[in-house]
Amino acid sequence: MKTALVCGAGGFIGSHMVARLKAEGFWVRGVDLKFPEFGETAADDFALGDLRDMDFCRAVLDRRFDEVYQLAADMGGAGFIFTGENDADIMHNSAAINLNMLEAARRRAVRRIFYSSSACIYPAHNQEDPDNPNCAEASAYPAAPDSEYGWEKLFSERLYLAYARNHGMDVHIARYHNIFGPRGTWRGGREKAPAALCRKVAECPEGGAIEIWGDGSQTRSFLYIDECIEGTLRLMRSGVAGPVNIGSEEMISINNLARMVMGIAGKAVGIRNIAGPTGVRGRNSDNRMIREALGWAPSRALADGMADTYRWIAQQVMANG
Repeated sequence: MKTALVCGAGGFIGSHMVARLKAEGFWVRGVDLKFPEFGETAADDFALGDLRDMDFCRAVLDRRFDEVYQLAADMGGAGFIFTGENDADIMHNSAAINLNMLEAARRRAVRRIFYSSSACIYPAHNQEDPDNPNCAEASAYPAAPDSEYGWEKLFSERLYLAYARNHGMDVHIARYHNIFGPRGTWRGGREKAPAALCRKVAECPEGGAIEIWGDGSQTRSFLYIDECIEGTLRLMRSGVAGPVNIGSEEMISINNLARMVMGIAGKAVGIRNIAGPTGVRGRNSDNRMIREALGWAPSRALADGMADTYRWIAQQVMANG
């Protein structure tokens, strides 16, 4: 039986990854500071602990796993990343996790490891036009990310590639673009735009209005969780190191995303644009490289994924009063 280690298995993407690997017949160990918030973990073994602690990293890497997925990070949505109030924690915590995990994997002679980077590594000056952002993989340098979160992700990409060169590790890196779907954080300050908008619409009375940060014309693309997992596994089991984008090319403004949610909910709700952190003006996945390298790219319509996500979040809102 093949074995896999999933770091960040208590989080949104990590918990879905564990379930997929179990469905493929893997023996899976999950690792995180916490268990998944929405449902039981599918992991065969779940180690609760802090990956900033090197001794803990060495303890969970007690064998040569066939596949290691490093998804753990200190992260959140715009309200967490772009205020500047969490920069030191974001950089320190995530860098410590990556430094520890790579060294522990090297010492255990683990070869195949995946690292989840982010579209936040792309230069802010290439994303000023909401209709024509440039997020081709080669555009990452000269570097100028829009946040310290992006700088840490870019540093860690280079760290993984250096370990690949110097220690013969089989490294695979994806730059995720706004992953969303059921069983993700939907309240508390770390939720991302799709979940936040679903919650706001679900909570808003008919004829009311929801608040959206900025003028709402800022654009993004959003990738449904199942396609994120599929793309990650295809990359991990390919001969492609990356970094490559894993994201949707279906770009939409935040105001129009809110209107999409209103349509799904069947609610007549208004929009009130207010001051708040927004990040870059435009961002969209460029999938030319992943199509060429893997012969695959995400294809599910945004509206379909948002419908599934809204139904789940509306249920959470009702259950939590």
